[in-house]
Amino acid sequence: MLQINLPRLPEIETKRLLLREQRLSDAQALFQLRTNTEVMRYIDRPWPKAVRDSEAAIRTINQQFYTGMSLVWAITLKDNPDLMIGNVGYWRTDLANHRAEIGYMLHPDYWRQGILSEGLVAAIDFGFNTVGFHSIFANINPGNDASRQLLLKHNFIKEAYFREDYYFEGKFLDSEIYGLLL
Repeated sequence: MLQINLPRLPEIETKRLLLREQRLSDAQALFQLRTNTEVMRYIDRPWPKAVRDSEAAIRTINQQFYTGMSLVWAITLKDNPDLMIGNVGYWRTDLANHRAEIGYMLHPDYWRQGILSEGLVAAIDFGFNTVGFHSIFANINPGNDASRQLLLKHNFIKEAYFREDYYFEGKFLDSEIYGLLL
């Protein structure tokens, strides 16, 4: 079984970005992301009701790092590392099968600038070359063409289309799965 033996989530620098651990001070920014109708349009998850819900989510994500269940970075610009503009990382790991689900979100003010692509490349590289994943997958809402195009740009291949496999807010929703092998 794969094991993640890191004392803490390391910072990753790219040309423009600093990916770092999410902090409680990011709770307001996370709350704004998770309550933004544009950001959440295709993310079929409950919205936080208050900033304290985002604080709890950050605590959970950071605690799950120590159990190997998640590795999630705040996306920040190098010239403003205290302002979280999104996140990227592995929300669920399947260590027995060396596989993890990658997810991401970015504030609309930063869309179409290549920022998410840059962060995704760094997270994928870390997953394959530092952690040792054999495969990475993403589960998207089939209506999210921007996410689909991002994954295809980075060589993910459509693995599956599940009809009405997810129940959210009184409806059964479809899922599209994209995968990338080492």
